[in-house]
Amino acid sequence: MAAVTTPTRSPRRASETPDTPAWARWANDHRKWLFAAPAMIFVAALIVFPLAWTGYLSLTDAEGSVRAESEFVGFQNYVEVLSDTDRFWPAVGRTAAFTVVALLFEVVLGMAIALLLWRPFRGQKWVRVAILMPLVATPVAVGMMWRLIFDPNIGLANQVLGWIGIGPQPWLAGQHSALPTTIFIDVWQWTPMVVLILLAGLTSLSDEPQEAARIDGASTWQRFRHVTLPLVMPTVIVAILLRGIDALKTFDILYATKGRGGGSFHEVETLNVYAYGLSFDYNEYGISSTVLIVFFLIIIGSMWALTSRRKEAQR
Repeated sequence: MAAVTTPTRSPRRASETPDTPAWARWANDHRKWLFAAPAMIFVAALIVFPLAWTGYLSLTDAEGSVRAESEFVGFQNYVEVLSDTDRFWPAVGRTAAFTVVALLFEVVLGMAIALLLWRPFRGQKWVRVAILMPLVATPVAVGMMWRLIFDPNIGLANQVLGWIGIGPQPWLAGQHSALPTTIFIDVWQWTPMVVLILLAGLTSLSDEPQEAARIDGASTWQRFRHVTLPLVMPTVIVAILLRGIDALKTFDILYATKGRGGGSFHEVETLNVYAYGLSFDYNEYGISSTVLIVFFLIIIGSMWALTSRRKEAQR
């Protein structure tokens, strides 16, 4: 005779009785979400409300004061902003240039330094502490410090160049040298962050693939290119994602070194600096909100592209 099987029921929890209400059983089954719900709602409100308010202002002609009467103008601000070739699109170009160049140097230098710190050596602890020192200072303090170092008249940078026979350079004061100089400052401060992320990824790797490649006669470069880099690539994508989004939003270093408008000729005026000037210098809240919404969409698009690239690297 065929064995008769009876459906099994999930064991009842000790806290549940036959008289336990249905809502109590449901709450017990979903308690992890219920406990996290207040914090999730609070964080969502902090994000959704400012974004919704900014989106609303971008559809009005608000200016002078946020309490002043404003009229709904629809997408007129977006048309005006996207057709602005004097300030908006140059700011987009500077934002892209600042982000891409700074990120390129930070990832390359960060990988090189992380590889040097990967293997233990004497004094490694102190070297790591010294490398991470730039992260201790705030970006505004770093910007003011480098502003004094790069001062054309009394700055240490030109004095050092004079010792080796090179004439003084404008650095932050130059129309064409200001943006590369601010990129250098950003690289100096934030490369240690990339080092920290990549070093964590390298230390989690197994030694077996390296030993196998070494036994097969692979050189140091071949082991890095064909073994280490593919294995650590997901961590590299994480570093690019975190640092890239942060570089896109850079404001404090630029404002501390060049002030309003990113300089007299707007030489370091990125989208953040441009939107800040529209809001607090000219009180054009409708236009500035439009710039911020467009900027937000650029950031979301960049996040999506980098996240997609990370998923491909993990396959």
